[in-house]
Amino acid sequence: MSVALQPNPNYTLVLNKLELSEYVKEVFPQADSYQWKVEQLVPGSVAVSMQIEEHHLRPGGTVSGPTMFALADVAAYLVILGHIGKVALAVTTSLNINFLSKPPHGNLMARCDLIKLGKRLAICELHIIGVEDEHIVAQATVTYSIPPRLS
Repeated sequence: MSVALQPNPNYTLVLNKLELSEYVKEVFPQADSYQWKVEQLVPGSVAVSMQIEEHHLRPGGTVSGPTMFALADVAAYLVILGHIGKVALAVTTSLNINFLSKPPHGNLMARCDLIKLGKRLAICELHIIGVEDEHIVAQATVTYSIPPRLS
């Protein structure tokens, strides 16, 4: 599946895809256990894939809600850090997820867009898509708190 992200001229990246991925793996190595990968990063948006393994499944062979929640959270963290830089202590303050359909066993993709990027709060909206059938399986809204910058 190929997600074609359109750059938003209202936002400017401060980290590129490689810098962002390496930084998050350095400061948040436990997130790497979800086997995510930044597929695309453009001003205002990120596309993040997640390789789904057996331990991500719940009975019945569907991808678990906590796995999709983790994908939503890491995608929001990635898009925000891509725009504010190396601020490891940006934290989730709210994540509301709507599970829309049963995802088949298979890899997932999250497309996350910045809705607002302020000095202290960032708000994102995202869709999680089943890679094989390209259907939206979940929608989420995520708010992050950004710590004050020290001069």
